[in-house]
Amino acid sequence: MIERSTVRIADLCDLVRESVKPGTRPDALYLGLEHLAPGRLTRIGGGKASDMRSTTSAFEPGDVLYGKLRPYLDKAVLADEEGVCTTELLPIRSKSDVESRFIASVLHSPEFVGYAVAGTTGVQHPRTSWAHIREFEIPAFSPAEQRKIADLLWLVHEGISGAEKLSEAGQELKRAAMQTLFTRGLRGEAQKETEIGMVPEGWEVAQLGEFAEIDYGAQAAVANAIDPSIGTLILTNVNLDLDGHINLEKRRYYKVPPTQRERLILSKGDVLFNWRSGSPVHVGKTAIFDLDVECTYSSFILRFRPRRLVTSEFLFRWLNFLRIGGFFTSQRNVSSINSVYNASMSATIPVWFPADDEQREIVGVLGAIDRKIDLHRRKRTVLEELFKALLHGLMTGAVGVGELDLGGLERDSKRRRGR
Repeated sequence: MIERSTVRIADLCDLVRESVKPGTRPDALYLGLEHLAPGRLTRIGGGKASDMRSTTSAFEPGDVLYGKLRPYLDKAVLADEEGVCTTELLPIRSKSDVESRFIASVLHSPEFVGYAVAGTTGVQHPRTSWAHIREFEIPAFSPAEQRKIADLLWLVHEGISGAEKLSEAGQELKRAAMQTLFTRGLRGEAQKETEIGMVPEGWEVAQLGEFAEIDYGAQAAVANAIDPSIGTLILTNVNLDLDGHINLEKRRYYKVPPTQRERLILSKGDVLFNWRSGSPVHVGKTAIFDLDVECTYSSFILRFRPRRLVTSEFLFRWLNFLRIGGFFTSQRNVSSINSVYNASMSATIPVWFPADDEQREIVGVLGAIDRKIDLHRRKRTVLEELFKALLHGLMTGAVGVGELDLGGLERDSKRRRGR
């Protein structure tokens, strides 16, 4: 580790103080907090200044826009063109010998985020300020070192963005494939009209309750059951992701009564259905249980166990198709607190299905797309962890700039900057 002198943020850049009144620059690009994504170096969208009714701040290409509201959200981007922004964004301009991309990167470092959060004021809308963040200290790097650091971090960021775009493209492909597979099938059959649209003429028609066991989960207060010694891991609605995965980030435990073990212990292939949620979009979240660990499930989840006609994998895919198409939100009961699609209603869910071989082929096609999406997501996760590790290492001195072997990256970076 090389000991370095330190500099303040204020030694590297200045706050831009140029207010723009509504209507002054109606055709300018407008950026709000909603156009910045957490942890990203570039914007994800933009609006028009003509839509704004309040005073904004001006910025130029190369300025860094930093989100002072709720700084734990980690929002800071490099402006790619001139425009105006909400006053919740601080336009920061690098001094003449400072690399702007380096400044944008520094503002995403874990140390800076923690520092900014420590300086917030306000409870409902916590904000940090330029007066606070300008005093943040980092190791002093020469302009050449700043460029080298920025080149590497920008390359990793480009990889993150690329993986994210490929994942989103995969999701679009999956939605299109589901629409085709569940309305046209794979055999080129004629179609027939049903209550939920067109399906192949040779497919069978049934209600879920005709061929699957439907059961509620444990009526258990699990909010404080975080001690594994209590008993069995219990899956709740928060463990079901919208993409059909089971996540175990939040773990709760429940002591299953011996008399209810047969009903409450999940078996591989059980289809889990989120029937109750405070958010309508989450009603109908579905996953197929495939974990190698004993689990039970909470009362906000219904367990579907097909007995005949339809495979678990096909049912899982079909229910996701219905949810994405808005079937559950259009059919649900609504109370003042929760959106509800209860067990009796679940028994009437329409299921259109082909013969076993076509079911397996449809599941295979969608499974292949899912594996591609998962690959891009894992790549994105790895790159995000690398990005944060590099920022932490460089800004704390744990990683020396001289240890970065960029090879041809500097030439590529110069070409991207038009040098």
